[in-house]
Amino acid sequence: MKRLGRRTGPPALLALEDGSVFHGEGFGAEGACEGEVVFNTSMTGYQEILTDPSYKGQIVTMTAPLIGNYGVNAADAEAERAWVEGFVIRELSLVASNFRSEEDLHTYLERSGVTAITGVDTRAVTKRLREQGALRGVVSTVERDADTLVDRARAVPTMEGRDLVQEVTRRREAEWDEGVSEREFLPPPGAVEGPVFDLTVVDYGAKWNILRNLT
Repeated sequence: MKRLGRRTGPPALLALEDGSVFHGEGFGAEGACEGEVVFNTSMTGYQEILTDPSYKGQIVTMTAPLIGNYGVNAADAEAERAWVEGFVIRELSLVASNFRSEEDLHTYLERSGVTAITGVDTRAVTKRLREQGALRGVVSTVERDADTLVDRARAVPTMEGRDLVQEVTRRREAEWDEGVSEREFLPPPGAVEGPVFDLTVVDYGAKWNILRNLT
């Protein structure tokens, strides 16, 4: 169990294009990020969400109230880096309690260059997104003028027509041989008889677990 102790981050704001502004505390990388604000209702799997290439260009709001409680480990990544533009949560856990944990969420996001905010009323954010659809937004720990950030959110380019494949795909061919781990509870190698195929995967932003299961 890794205890992080009491942590006080810099004041941070989440500003949406509809004029809504939410105050909280910054964690992860200091700075500012912008993108389309969306929400995810998963109770677990925040690391898989952070590294999912399909979230490129988006700031993800988690509806589960406590995030970071089991830490981060390399085995659960869905890509070689975090792809979200920013991260919004209700409460950052100050304890990373899991035998598989290798580092805490704050350290991981700081190392990955992802700006995040905790202490936000994520129910209110989610309600706005459910009623209005995805909204452009900005998370900042450096600029704290609400009007300035709302104007910046309204100037964020829309996702419509954006070619994200060019940004998330790998640049060169690579071989993949990693399979699923024992914790996936699938039959061990050799337990299932049948033909063996060589597969070619065209990567438009594939998650690593797709490749693991194909293996």
